[in-house]
Amino acid sequence: MTVQELMEMEIFRTVNPGDDRQRQITKPFCCDLLSVAMSRAPEGCAWVTVMANINTLAVASLAEAACVILAEDAALDENAAAKARQQGITVLSTSMPVFEAALKVWQLLNP
Repeated sequence: MTVQELMEMEIFRTVNPGDDRQRQITKPFCCDLLSVAMSRAPEGCAWVTVMANINTLAVASLAEAACVILAEDAALDENAAAKARQQGITVLSTSMPVFEAALKVWQLLNP
């Protein structure tokens, strides 16, 4: 499943569409500790987190995540939203808890 296909399902709200929407999502990844995500997030993952800040975007870029899904209605501040646009990072959001959002991605990837 591509990032674009996930966005078109409208399960998650689109905060920033990003530049690489044809990127394949490999698996969900849950983590709220940036140092752990930096070293363990698999390339192409849909990273589900409540950490909605500019540092999360830096780690997502470094880890080459396909997209970031902000769970539990976490929201980027103005500076972080501008950085997501500038760097072309796909950011989605949901009111679901982290586990439920990751499970939803898992179910979509493994029907």
